Amino acid sequence: MTTTRVWCDRCGEPETDGAHPGCASARRLEPPRFCHSCRRRMKVQVLPVGWSAICVEHGEIRG
Repeated sequence: MTTTRVWCDRCGEPETDGAHPGCASARRLEPPRFCHSCRRRMKVQVLPVGWSAICVEHGEIRG
């Protein structure tokens, strides 16, 4: 399943609102907080070896 990025996965604002330089720099160190497909807030768990983020609609991503 291919999904199009519609929402910023850090601030939850539309990707079409232009560049999100603050979000891009923060995402180098932090996991996503919002689903980029549906804008739902995700359940995020940070572990010593990485992170996981779960959207109730689109499932889990890991990093």
